[in-house]
Amino acid sequence: MIKGKVMHFEIPVDRVDRAKKFYSEAFGWAIRSVPGGAPGQDYVMATTAQTDEHGMLQEKGAINGGIINRMGPLKHPIITIVVDNVDKAIEEVKKSGGKISVPKTAMADMGIYAYFEDTEGNILGLWQPTRPL
Repeated sequence: MIKGKVMHFEIPVDRVDRAKKFYSEAFGWAIRSVPGGAPGQDYVMATTAQTDEHGMLQEKGAINGGIINRMGPLKHPIITIVVDNVDKAIEEVKKSGGKISVPKTAMADMGIYAYFEDTEGNILGLWQPTRPL
């Protein structure tokens, strides 16, 4: 796995059902809910590029994403960076002047995520998969 590779995006929304309909109709994205997102919620996957039966992208350079509820610091589109170790990445973010916005959290059996604010006030995500990419 390459540390620092952008692998995912998230779009915070006020009304998930409205956003699911919009992105499906406007861009033809395949939208599906996955159990085990944020506590008490399903995670909404937005598939923008073809994947295999395991969900792995088939198009080089493409990324898929998600639709999340707008809350707290998660107000604008977010890019997510894959890391080998989320704890080490959090320490590097802090050491480099960034701040943790949402602490590390497990997402079902898929991986561990956290959100951070960079030195310019942007919120980005960290993702440590627990299954092979």
